[in-house]
Amino acid sequence: VAAGTRAVARQQEPIGRVVRRCKVMDDDEHGSGSLTLEKVTAPMGVLLVIFEARPDALPQIASLALKAGNGALLKGGREATQSNKAIHACIAQALTEFGVPPACITLVDTRDEVDGLLACHDTIDMVVPRGSNQLCTYVMENTKIPVLGHADGVCHVYVDKAADPLKANRILVDAKTDYPAACNAAETCLVHMDHFANPHGYGHRLLNKLTEEGIKVLAGPRMHAIAGCAQLPTTEDMHVEYGDLTLMMEVVDDVDAAIAHINANSSSHTECVVTEDEAVREKFLNAVDSACVFANCSTRFSDGFRFGLGAEVGISTSRLHARGPVGIEGLLTTKTYIRGGGHVVAKDATNKYAHEELPL
Repeated sequence: VAAGTRAVARQQEPIGRVVRRCKVMDDDEHGSGSLTLEKVTAPMGVLLVIFEARPDALPQIASLALKAGNGALLKGGREATQSNKAIHACIAQALTEFGVPPACITLVDTRDEVDGLLACHDTIDMVVPRGSNQLCTYVMENTKIPVLGHADGVCHVYVDKAADPLKANRILVDAKTDYPAACNAAETCLVHMDHFANPHGYGHRLLNKLTEEGIKVLAGPRMHAIAGCAQLPTTEDMHVEYGDLTLMMEVVDDVDAAIAHINANSSSHTECVVTEDEAVREKFLNAVDSACVFANCSTRFSDGFRFGLGAEVGISTSRLHARGPVGIEGLLTTKTYIRGGGHVVAKDATNKYAHEELPL
């Protein structure tokens, strides 16, 4: 926890960083000089973050919010109430010692308080719900405040015809068993049909490997019809976040079918292809419409710390503002400065715009 907090502290100052500089106009007829524009990063404002019963989440979120210049209202899971209070007391003490108002990071105690805060669209700038699908959906349906988050984590691993079996075994077992309750754990495995072409094919060996690792495999309709798979429990639900050692497995004809299945049934969180075919790899990376798309590595890498962000405030599957693991950048907005010398529009009768991009 301390290492993650220090990693955030070591990052470059994020506020006031120039992201665009432009000469809008050269000198006008009045001798006003050039008109220049700068777009710079700025704090988002006040965040309301509702997170699961993980005490390590509180210092991660607080450090990111503070580094980005934001205030934060934090509501953790009730099972970690006492731990959160103790950690928050340390944070408040540190803020006081450095002359920062401790109210910048405030704990919210009850669910009733959360409901009241969700109505404060004029004072709270963004809500970040972390946790169950039920929580995220509830927040999205009960506030006018912009919400950054994801409703569930239905992540896929596609084992291509050209997959290396040893790599596929390692990746899939890790993606499912490393932390089954995490939102970046694999929930569905799609396997190229050729791997089940005969009773001794790789598909059956993969199935045995998963079973040996304690994974309960549910067969999709097509897989259930394959010889040797009829004994498996079956499911027709292609969009389930199990959150345990259950994995749905289905066969597909090729990478195009895998992409179509994922885009129709995933939660747009994290997907992975296992293949040695470069063309298949690049097609998958470009065509799958999710926040994070990987090749030949576990879906568990979808994490702010592993991305080098120091920590994450959450993982967003939204298309607006931020997508994927959200670190400091996702807690910033921008503001624009224009510096002139008496310039006016005057219906642009005599203005000559340069719109020259300048070095940052």
